[in-house]
Amino acid sequence: MTIEIEGRIYYKTLEACKETGISRPTLFRWLKTGVIEKSYRNRRGWRLYTEEDLNKIRAEVRTIKVEYSYPGEKNDRVRHN
Repeated sequence: MTIEIEGRIYYKTLEACKETGISRPTLFRWLKTGVIEKSYRNRRGWRLYTEEDLNKIRAEVRTIKVEYSYPGEKNDRVRHN
């Protein structure tokens, strides 16, 4: 469930992941490495994300290129660039 604070809508971590199609570990890795900016926190210390934050995450998701290879080829692993 989203949270409204002073007229602004915020998403909790799992909601942000569902809305953007990424996993929780991916979101935290991107935060740690600076791929996306730090999130807001509520008084309990839980991370909160705005719609603008979600748009930035979606933009990052669109930059991911997945290359497929098939068993028996030189490189039979899925790579994410």
